[in-house]
Amino acid sequence: MDRAEAEALIARAPVVHVASTTAEGEPLLRTVHGALVRGAIAFHGAPAGEKTEIVGRPAVVSCEEIVASIPSYFTDPERACPATTLYRSAQVHGVIERVDDPEHKAEVLEALMRKYQPEGGYTPLDAASPLYRKAIAGILVLAVPLERLDGKAKLAQNRAPEERARLLTRLWERGLPGDPAAIEALRAACPDTPVPAFLSAPAGCALACALGLRDVEAAVALLEGAYWNQGVSREALARAQLGSPAWVGARDGAGRLVATARAISDGSKRAWMFDVMVAPSLRGLGVGEAVVRLLLDHPAVRGALHVHLGTQDAHTFYARFGFQHRADLPPRPFVSTEMVLTRG
Repeated sequence: MDRAEAEALIARAPVVHVASTTAEGEPLLRTVHGALVRGAIAFHGAPAGEKTEIVGRPAVVSCEEIVASIPSYFTDPERACPATTLYRSAQVHGVIERVDDPEHKAEVLEALMRKYQPEGGYTPLDAASPLYRKAIAGILVLAVPLERLDGKAKLAQNRAPEERARLLTRLWERGLPGDPAAIEALRAACPDTPVPAFLSAPAGCALACALGLRDVEAAVALLEGAYWNQGVSREALARAQLGSPAWVGARDGAGRLVATARAISDGSKRAWMFDVMVAPSLRGLGVGEAVVRLLLDHPAVRGALHVHLGTQDAHTFYARFGFQHRADLPPRPFVSTEMVLTRG
């Protein structure tokens, strides 16, 4: 990975591993919470104990992120050898420094709070504050500068493009919770990978089987103002997209999000589709149909016996996929009344 990607991985890692040795040469390995501050990965601890023994000594700080486990039978029906793991990892090599400046220590501790308690709920740390002055003075803060930073992303770059396309298809067929995101990670790392059949899209567009945080703003812009979202805040719309186990879309040739659709599902009995939207300039070109077909085939949705949606004006469109009016279906074996709890 390039340096920016490696730094981003270190910054978002839930924990980092610190490896060093004591003065006697005994190995020491600890897992700690870390934050990037002033060009270093910093962490804290008690002012006594083993961590104090590694100040001034060489160390390695590492983190890893599993993208997907690839079973052997994806490529060979008999041999175990092809089993592998796709991952990202980063390592910082340097000397552990002790941070003694109160303002620097407060900055590190504040960064840790923002990372692990982003919702706030506390008075920001200030070295001069009577609320924190004694605590900051009594805590140990260590840091390793990012002067030697190595990042590695093993995302099937060494495989032939056609082999990668088959791997994407196998991941989609397997459909574990992280597999759609793994598919998008592989496609981003290996842009020469042929588009597999399940991601076929109209000319000028590319389907995405796992949207994420970077897509929220564009998706909300597409959905804001739709009749079914009247009275729904931008913040609530954003949370709804991120909270859906199936969220797909399409991008134009410049990479802009031009279509979005999401679903919630129990994966077995029922799924509900929501927020299907295509940019006005691309309607009527088959983009919406491609996105809906992808959503219905999503691992979180494809196993549901019943898929529900609500619409005021797109009945003909959804009928193409087999959707029917509730009144046209066989009567239920029991009588029930739909009940709704509305908040706000």
